[in-house]
Amino acid sequence: MGSIRIKRIYEEAEPADGYRVLVDRLWPRGIKKEDAHIDLWLKDVGPSDGLRKEFGHDPEKFDDFAQAYRKELRQSDAVQVLIDAAGKHDRMTLLFGAKDKEHNQAAVLNEYLIAKLRS
Repeated sequence: MGSIRIKRIYEEAEPADGYRVLVDRLWPRGIKKEDAHIDLWLKDVGPSDGLRKEFGHDPEKFDDFAQAYRKELRQSDAVQVLIDAAGKHDRMTLLFGAKDKEHNQAAVLNEYLIAKLRS
């Protein structure tokens, strides 16, 4: 198993990022597709529109959001795509657009994937 980390898509791409996967359902504002340097845009692994809107990036709602998002992840076929990719690459970086580096879906997804890969 390679390492997995998260990073804002607005930060500069680096060789150390390894396999770069955008995990947002919506394309991030202000980023041109040719400048994104992504290997995969896995829209389906992002939270549902309803859950995303309900959360609204409010840190006070993060715990409830994380619990509901993990439930969505347990029912998502897209998670297996990331598990397979993690097995093929030494490093994988999950890219997200949110400003808050702690309270976002990529943080929840990263934690979820690491737990799945260890079990």
